[in-house]
Amino acid sequence: MPPIAGPARTAALLTAGLILLTACGGGKGSTAAKARGADGYPVTLKNCGRTVTVEAAPKRAVPVDQGSTEILLSLGLADRLAATATWTDPVLKGLEKANAGIPRISDNRPSSEKVLDQEPDFVSASFESTLAKGGVAPREQFEKLGVPTYVSPADCTAKDNSKDGDGVRTGALTMDSVYGEVRDLAKVFGVPERGEKLVAELRARVRKATGGIDASGASLMYWFANSEAPYLAGCCGAPGIITRETGAKNAFDDTHEEWPQINWETVADRNPDVLVIGDLTRKSQTAESATKKIAFLESNPATKNMDAVRHKRYVLLSGQAMNPTIRTVEGVERVAAGLRSFGLAR
Repeated sequence: MPPIAGPARTAALLTAGLILLTACGGGKGSTAAKARGADGYPVTLKNCGRTVTVEAAPKRAVPVDQGSTEILLSLGLADRLAATATWTDPVLKGLEKANAGIPRISDNRPSSEKVLDQEPDFVSASFESTLAKGGVAPREQFEKLGVPTYVSPADCTAKDNSKDGDGVRTGALTMDSVYGEVRDLAKVFGVPERGEKLVAELRARVRKATGGIDASGASLMYWFANSEAPYLAGCCGAPGIITRETGAKNAFDDTHEEWPQINWETVADRNPDVLVIGDLTRKSQTAESATKKIAFLESNPATKNMDAVRHKRYVLLSGQAMNPTIRTVEGVERVAAGLRSFGLAR
C-alpha cells in the first residue's frame, strides 16, 4: 500500500476529514445533527473490541471485501454503496444487476487514497487484516477522518489475528457470527427488518440442506489456493461450519490455524474421502481455478493416487463459500449434496 505520510498528503487527508466530519453531523445545522435521536440514530455497536457510532444512515458506503459487499447488496442497499473492492469470485447469483452499477476500485485491496477518493461515510470489511497496517489502512486512519468502520465479527470472535498468516481460531466459528454481522449492518443502515428476513432465509436453507444427513464416516479436505504450498482449512473456520453441519470430519481438524500451508505428502497421508476445492477467479496465487487445481491433483505424483482423486470426488466452491460469509450457506448446500451423490452420507 502507498504510504499515507508526507506534508501534502497529510493536508489533503485533514481537508477530507473536515468534509467527512461535517457530512457525518459535525456541522451545527447539518441534516445528521437534526436527525439525532430520530429514526434510531445514532447507532452504536461493539465491534471487534471497538465502539462504533454511526450518526446517520450511510449514503456513500465502501465495503472493501466481497463478503461485506454481498451482505449489503442482499439487504437491498446497492443505492447506498459508493464503491467496492477485493473480490475472489463472480458476484452471488441474483445480485448481478444490483452489483453492476457499483464501481469496483480494485480487484484486490485498494490503497487508502482510492477509498477516500469515494468520499465514504462508512467503510466495512470482512477481515481485520483488510483494515489494518499492511491492508487498506488501519481503522484509526478512517475514524480520525470521521469515517466509521466495521469488521465482520466472524473474523475476530474467538480468533487471534496478531501473528502472520490468516489467524488462529481459539474456538469454533458458528453461523451466529455471520448472522450477527447481517443484523449489525442492517441496523447501521436503518433496515433491521431486512436483516431479520435475510437471517431467516439463510437459516432455512441450512436446515433444508442438512435435514437427515449423516456423513460421520466421511473425511473432507478443503483446498483454497496455491499448488506449491497449498492453503488448507484448519478445524474451526467457515469450513468447520460446513463440516459440522454435515456430520463429516475435516482431515486437518487437528490444527486451529485458519488456513495453514501443508505439504502434499502430508495431504496424501491423510487421504481424505472428498476434496472440497476453491474455484476462484482472482489471479494472486497459483492454481486459483478449480480446473487448474484438479489438473494438478491428477498429475502430481504425491496426490494422483489419493482416493478422492482416483474416484474424482470433488466438490467445487466459490472462495466466498469457504470464508465466513453469507455464502458459507452455499458451502453447506453443495458439500451436503456432494456427500449424498458420492454415497458417503446416510
